[in-house]
Amino acid sequence: MKRKIRFRLSVWQFLALAYLIGIILGSVLLILPFATRSGHQTSYLNALFTAASAVSSTGLSPYDTATHWTLFGQLIILFLIQASGLGFMTLVSAAFLIFKRGLGMSSKSAFILDSRGKYNGVGTLLKRIVAGTAIFESAGALLLMCRFIPDYGVANGIYFSVWHSVSAFCNAGFDILGSVEGGTFVSVTQYVNEPLVTCTLAALIILGGLGFAVWGDIIDCKFNVKKFQLNTKVVLTVNLALFSAGTLLFMIFERNNPTYEGFNFGEKLLASFFNSVSPRSAGFAGTDMCTLSDSGYLLTILLMFIGGGSGSTAGGLRVGTFAVIIIGMLTVFRGRRDINIGKKRIDYNLLSQALAILAACLMILVTCILIMCAIEPEGTFKEIAFECVSALGNSGLSMSLTPKLTAASRVIIILLMYAGRVGILTLALALGEKKTNAEIRKPIDTLLIG
Repeated sequence: MKRKIRFRLSVWQFLALAYLIGIILGSVLLILPFATRSGHQTSYLNALFTAASAVSSTGLSPYDTATHWTLFGQLIILFLIQASGLGFMTLVSAAFLIFKRGLGMSSKSAFILDSRGKYNGVGTLLKRIVAGTAIFESAGALLLMCRFIPDYGVANGIYFSVWHSVSAFCNAGFDILGSVEGGTFVSVTQYVNEPLVTCTLAALIILGGLGFAVWGDIIDCKFNVKKFQLNTKVVLTVNLALFSAGTLLFMIFERNNPTYEGFNFGEKLLASFFNSVSPRSAGFAGTDMCTLSDSGYLLTILLMFIGGGSGSTAGGLRVGTFAVIIIGMLTVFRGRRDINIGKKRIDYNLLSQALAILAACLMILVTCILIMCAIEPEGTFKEIAFECVSALGNSGLSMSLTPKLTAASRVIIILLMYAGRVGILTLALALGEKKTNAEIRKPIDTLLIG
């Protein structure tokens, strides 16, 4: 009697595989001839690059999205962005719910923990996420229509509004204002001094970057700050600090930026605010990245690297990870035994994981930048470093290097976008998770550090 061999994937492997399948399916659809305006087939590598960028909610693209892709191609990209924004985890959960297939308890816990740490049905979780996404994106689209319909007509205005609302909330950064009738070139950059467009996009980016757990907790607590979970308080506090500091620093660093020529103080302040929000994994360029000062360039890289909240539509190191590292560092320097945040204490294992993620991200970035500097004839170190951080942080901002990349460099950027979207920790667990720990522990020794 033959023995059946069963392959049981962990939830981390399942999640990593779901993203990979989404990228492959998207690339197959994008190589179809009727996906491009020219009617010619897009090379598979460029189609794969675009699909990976859409699924990872990055926004880097070898082509101008508005002029290269037909309506069919653009809708495929939009679907990939939306599917990634909702999260393949919830889509997979829905599939299991529909087909009534069971999950192991270890996998089930990763799917159905709600914002308060309690177990709910997958259907409840899915309904909350879909409803929240629909409300935010619909409201954003309606606000954008007030500006885009007068500019581009009813049909184009509605389409552009829906597209950019989805792209902003999902932190994707894909911009289809590449060209309009009459050949006039515009982009989101042209609206950076207009409060309606800028504030709407910024609000969508912030809401998407907070994560489902955060705004779910806010709703559960009826906006009572005292009842918020520690994670919610930390994410909101760190985001507020980064937005405020970023706005102030951009206002100082980019006060003479040529993009802001003719802007008054209020318009410069609005543009600086958008520049502090967009790099956090959104990717809409409020300013031409090639015109940034050295200080503005470094600040943008730092914001791209930090990214948004865990479990959100954003990428990057993640706000929670960044907060744990900073608080843990201060705790160690002060010689304290416990890592305290307010009235709560966090486990040292969390700090170990956060530091491991930081070290992995830095090692990956340094390796990729080193390789690309050796093989990329068109890019300077400044451009390559910016591109790599943007890819791993799923930001999508670029110094116009993406279309010039060689095939080998595009593969590297694809891998960086995938790793950034899935998450370094998730990817590590998917590749190396073990069911049991070793029973025999080795003796403790020490090393000199510092």
